[in-house]
Amino acid sequence: MRELAADLLLVLHAALAAFIVCGLVLVWIGVAAGWRWIRNPAFRYAQLGAIGVVALEAAAGLACPLTVWEDLLRGQAEPRSFLGRLAYELLYWDAPEAVFTVLHLGWAAASALTFILVPPRR
Repeated sequence: MRELAADLLLVLHAALAAFIVCGLVLVWIGVAAGWRWIRNPAFRYAQLGAIGVVALEAAAGLACPLTVWEDLLRGQAEPRSFLGRLAYELLYWDAPEAVFTVLHLGWAAASALTFILVPPRR
């Protein structure tokens, strides 16, 4: 049961990361394509807020709570389910922590700049 909970938490974590990354990319594509939905305030505030929290955690040197909870549930075991392994490979890369801090802060800056240049509208 703990392994299933850890896998579900891992998939949720990967979905959140995908929302942060793909959300901003879709805004950029949507500007060029003339999509009106990319200015939806709920979508835009949620994307900016999510990367803002991640960037603040990274700048403070804090571990993501989702990672901590998953580790507590899983212990030292690696995911065994297909979705768990896939989400793990997409989410956790082998690189120094400083690389992730720069990436998170850079993505937050790009999100904030995009928010200003392409503001949400009702």
